[in-house]
Amino acid sequence: MAEFITHNRAETVALGRRLAAALPDGCVVAFTGGLGAGKTAFCEGLAAGLGCTDPVSSPTFAIVNYYRGPRPLAHFDLYRISTQNDLEAAGFYDYLDQGAIVAAEWSENFAALLALEEPVTVDIQHMDETTRRITIEGVSL
Repeated sequence: MAEFITHNRAETVALGRRLAAALPDGCVVAFTGGLGAGKTAFCEGLAAGLGCTDPVSSPTFAIVNYYRGPRPLAHFDLYRISTQNDLEAAGFYDYLDQGAIVAAEWSENFAALLALEEPVTVDIQHMDETTRRITIEGVSL
């Protein structure tokens, strides 16, 4: 487990970029953290580090955003997904089978199921308005 403190959005994005270099293809990155914690900012860095060229945005209303690149990223919001069938219907396992990195916000909704995929976990906690404590487990940085 590694813990990082970021002091602004740019540092959170940079940490996401750094994590991207350490991830194997077909990896699940399971995010936890409250609203506005910085999960999407972290994913912006993750996408950039994977070489994705599409703009990154929160998948809240789309359920999944797919970012193309040499190492593609499927960015899921699991908040409104309630069953394994919903997860499968959204293409979660299809993206993994294709070798994409799958980032899952609100992963605690499927913690037991995602544990089977041996995810890298990223927990982002507010310290104050701009500072975040980011804990990463499952990969060495």
